[in-house]
Amino acid sequence: MGSEYNHESLEHLEVWSNAWVKRSSPTPRSRQGSPRSPSLSPSSSYSPFRDGNGILPFVKTGSRLSNAAPASPRHSSRLGWRNFVFQAKGDGQGRRQKRRRVRGISIALGLLALFFLLDWWVLSRLQQEDVNFHREDHIPNKSRWFEGEWSKFAKGKRPPRVMYDRLLALAAHALAEGEHNPEPQELWEEPFLQASAWKPCANESNLNLTGKSTGYILVSANGGLNQQRVAICNAVAVARLLNATLVLPKFLYSSVWKDSSQFGDIYQEDYFINYLKPDVNIVKELPLELQSLDIEAIGSLVTDMDIMKEAKPSFYLTHILPLLLKNRVVHFLGFGNRLSFDPIPFELQRLRCRCNFHALKFIPKIQETGAMLVQRMREHGQRWGPLDQQLMGESLHDKHAKEGKDSSLRSTKYLALHLRFEIDMAAYSMCEFGGEEMERKELQAYRDIHFPTLTMYKKSVKLPSAEALRSMGRCPLTPEEAVLMLAAIGFKRGTHIYLAGAHIYGGQSRMVALTSLYPNLVTKEDLLSSAEIQPFANYSSQLAALDFIGCAAADAFAMTDSGSQLSSLVSGFRTYYGGGRLPTIRPNKKRLAGIFSKNTTIEWNEFQERIRKTVRESKKVQVRPIARSIYRHPRCSECMCQMNSSQT
Repeated sequence: MGSEYNHESLEHLEVWSNAWVKRSSPTPRSRQGSPRSPSLSPSSSYSPFRDGNGILPFVKTGSRLSNAAPASPRHSSRLGWRNFVFQAKGDGQGRRQKRRRVRGISIALGLLALFFLLDWWVLSRLQQEDVNFHREDHIPNKSRWFEGEWSKFAKGKRPPRVMYDRLLALAAHALAEGEHNPEPQELWEEPFLQASAWKPCANESNLNLTGKSTGYILVSANGGLNQQRVAICNAVAVARLLNATLVLPKFLYSSVWKDSSQFGDIYQEDYFINYLKPDVNIVKELPLELQSLDIEAIGSLVTDMDIMKEAKPSFYLTHILPLLLKNRVVHFLGFGNRLSFDPIPFELQRLRCRCNFHALKFIPKIQETGAMLVQRMREHGQRWGPLDQQLMGESLHDKHAKEGKDSSLRSTKYLALHLRFEIDMAAYSMCEFGGEEMERKELQAYRDIHFPTLTMYKKSVKLPSAEALRSMGRCPLTPEEAVLMLAAIGFKRGTHIYLAGAHIYGGQSRMVALTSLYPNLVTKEDLLSSAEIQPFANYSSQLAALDFIGCAAADAFAMTDSGSQLSSLVSGFRTYYGGGRLPTIRPNKKRLAGIFSKNTTIEWNEFQERIRKTVRESKKVQVRPIARSIYRHPRCSECMCQMNSSQT
């Protein structure tokens, strides 16, 4: 879960953070100052022996005493003593009041500092939980969920949960009626002319290694497969920026996910090193003389707390390079999204693309099993392209050749669907999904165990309601919403669908609508025999690699959460290698929420028209926006080359 939330991640945290700020202060936090001290001038301070003009009341002009006859010496002496006593008492009380004011100001400042410290701590913990939560790799042991206070809710059968029964009935009728109607023309393609004008060109490099290495960079990446992939390519760019030697990155072991996979268990080490050899020095381990160093003791351990998210290159040149020159080695621990996307020098940006789209190739075991998945989804039809070769090497091509496949045999098209609706996603969103009180208790119990900081935050701050979160597009799409979207777009009932993702929250009762309307829906567990999938059973990152291949190679890909790292990287691969023929469906959840809110009254034709318009707008071909992920949006001069119409 860690932060593959990429640039779109933690949007819901902004809502909660804003709610906290609005409640605690009428002005923005950046404009708040320390509480202003009350004035301590004599004119505004109360003194028991002074009036508003600072004159003793019994000598005030016009007073009874001022017009009296001169007092006797004895009387004057008593009066002087009384004046002295009154003044001494007044001075003592004034000093006590001043001390009280100072003490009050100190307490107020202390409370203000404590508030900001607590706010920072809560938000930092939420970000860390968000990083762990956004790890969408596979949960290897389902029984891990059913523990603690909330396990009792998972026992027994749940009743079917239907949020849109009327719309689902209309969708079923429309699918039955339209079985023989032609599919929409744009269903299996992007806007072709605009998309096909972009060609991959990150394989070209103009970098040359110059000068002596400044030292060695170690990286221990956290998160799942896709977060680790981003960390690897960012580390390659930082190593080049600092003219350092990169030691082959390692992956942190998580006691939750229990996946001990390292770089060589997922990617081809030698291919990675050799492909990037013109750009950056990469070695498999530190030199012997540095292996015995206590890196933390010498001050060369750099954690995610030491580097701001999406730090600029200047940070590394100012803070990391001197450390590297001094100690010869720096170890980045975590390294989740710690390099900005803009501003970045052109060649460094291109190097990130070379790493992601070319240098990282899965090991043969993963390629071969991924080729089995794709071949069975295509029903053994032959189709071969640059994306297939990058993902599966020669595995699929060789398999076709060995089996004597007819090159004219037409492949069956299939849709890949990444349904991001696991219990961690549902619980963290703070949304409701039609399960009423039992569901609310179940998700709250899960939050208490796995997201305790979020629970504390919820108790101290008034958060937006579940209805408000849904209207803002903060809730993950449910399987019912996903199937309604697919039916409205125009996918026929007989469409072959590859479902990626872990265990769906709510189990089969939640999946009934999807499997009923689209019976040709399968997972990798359905496509592979127990013997074929067994080598990956205890390795969530390797299972995620199979889903990566199954989704990226699909004829069409639909995501339900644009913030997912898997969906982001898969869509980037399809853009880079697709040539305008591999569309990706990215739903705008805020717009969809507005359409779904009319589920009791809207007619199917209007529903279908509005959904198609929303999806069509999401398919528009555009150049990468400033500061957005280059892994998700590779249409830019650093990664791809734009041809004119005569060249395409």
